[in-house]
Amino acid sequence: MTTVQLWVAIGLLGQVCFFSRFFVQWVASERAGRSVVPRAFWYFSIAGGMILLSYAIWRRDPVFILGQSGGLFVYLRNLVLLRREDARA
Repeated sequence: MTTVQLWVAIGLLGQVCFFSRFFVQWVASERAGRSVVPRAFWYFSIAGGMILLSYAIWRRDPVFILGQSGGLFVYLRNLVLLRREDARA
């Protein structure tokens, strides 16, 4: 496997993680009968975002890098807020 093929595989893995978050959210919402965002959504978001950020850095794509960097902040912040909520409960 060449370096380019390896990085394309890494990029695809990131996309799979990113898609998985929507799948998890959809299944959780269907089970609840209302729109919900499970904690796993944020973990898949972080995993997909980190992998895609790595791929974007390898490609040296500033637009892609900025987009993924900003998203990671939001995903991490949501997990912090959820942990604070758990601590209060």
